Amino acid sequence: MSILEVDAVKKIYTTRFGGNQVQALSNVTFQVEEGEYVAIMGESGSGKTTLLNIMAALDKPTSGSVRLDGNELSKIKESDIAAFRRDHLGFVFQDFNLLDTFSLEDNIYLPLVLSGKRPDEMKKRLMPIASQLGISQLLKKYPYEVSGGQKQRAAVARALIINPRLILADEPTGALDSKATDELLRLFGEINRNGQTILMVTHSVKAASHASRVLFIKDGEVYHQIYRGNSTESELYQKISDTLTMLATGGDRR
Repeated sequence: MSILEVDAVKKIYTTRFGGNQVQALSNVTFQVEEGEYVAIMGESGSGKTTLLNIMAALDKPTSGSVRLDGNELSKIKESDIAAFRRDHLGFVFQDFNLLDTFSLEDNIYLPLVLSGKRPDEMKKRLMPIASQLGISQLLKKYPYEVSGGQKQRAAVARALIINPRLILADEPTGALDSKATDELLRLFGEINRNGQTILMVTHSVKAASHASRVLFIKDGEVYHQIYRGNSTESELYQKISDTLTMLATGGDRR
């Protein structure tokens, strides 16, 4: 069953005085099945960030549509869109986006507080997630008191606590050292095996090699894709590297 449907999405930006137009996306079409773990890759300027913003309902396409569980995002009322994002999408960012004046626990609770959930329900949701992510002993600490990897695990907990239909991860390993990266990717794999759908935008071949499918964006459209199939992480890593080389050198699509 498709949880996310991106259909012929085009995005054109017009400069401030309308003199020039920049086409960030030209014809992006793909679907994400429930329970999939999809990585999106491409060179800087390929349209990845624009596409992520549209899928996150932070921007609207010039034409085409994005549907999450059949709901066309561009047709949701402006007054309802923040609540829709909060209830259906979990976000994991490169720079964590934690509030330094809140403890990790309060940062994780924030989307539930905004949704009006009861304190007892919030705690009931948090405990198993915190245990799974290995941060149960850190919940009373503040972001400036913990490592980058621990901050990112708290950010993942904040994304998971709403029971999202889809997690959108934007360069989630970009600010982490190799050890923290390995731990986060292990956790993402575990979370996905438990049924969570994940869509990750990344420059990291290592991060993408943990996904079940990799989409490559070039010149504003899906240029190529690789399915994991029976490939190991190292085999998928090599396939991704070869494809990125092909993209950079202008090779033909496969």
